[in-house]
Amino acid sequence: MIRYLGIAAALTLAACSSSSTLLQYAPAQSDLRLRANVSSVMVQTVTLPSYAASEEIAVEIEPGIIETSSDFLWADQPERAVTLALTANLNDILGTTVGADPWPFPGLPDAAVDVRISEMVAGADGNFRLTGQFYTGGDGIDYPNRSERFAVAVPILGEGVTAISAAQARAIVALSERIARNLGR
Repeated sequence: MIRYLGIAAALTLAACSSSSTLLQYAPAQSDLRLRANVSSVMVQTVTLPSYAASEEIAVEIEPGIIETSSDFLWADQPERAVTLALTANLNDILGTTVGADPWPFPGLPDAAVDVRISEMVAGADGNFRLTGQFYTGGDGIDYPNRSERFAVAVPILGEGVTAISAAQARAIVALSERIARNLGR
């Protein structure tokens, strides 16, 4: 809790300045490697709750209370950044053709992934939380449609917005691995 009061204080102090600081997404990679059950996968644009879709970095200062500041902004649109991170992670884990929506290749993909995130926040409990539901399925091939709820929590190591960014990246990798397990073996 004290660590998050420090982050909240930094956000408040930064609010006194007139410029914004852009925080680049901190990529993380998975060591997991699976054999894909399909030849190609499209990742649809990830949906986020409004506070997480904002360019402002969201921090839960106490349970149920989220604070943001316009002085610390994500360098990319969060929905785009999460979609591209999932796409890259799935490509690496599955070793198959993976592309983001709109599908960049000729023809249709064998399977599609639709991720709907209901919570994506640096929690007051010291964990970055990512919860929601994802759907996998195929169109025109014999591939089962599946839906699965997820709840990922990874510790925020360190303080400040760079620690939040690193924890978010690790949470997205964990989600990518879970999705990949539905698409591979």
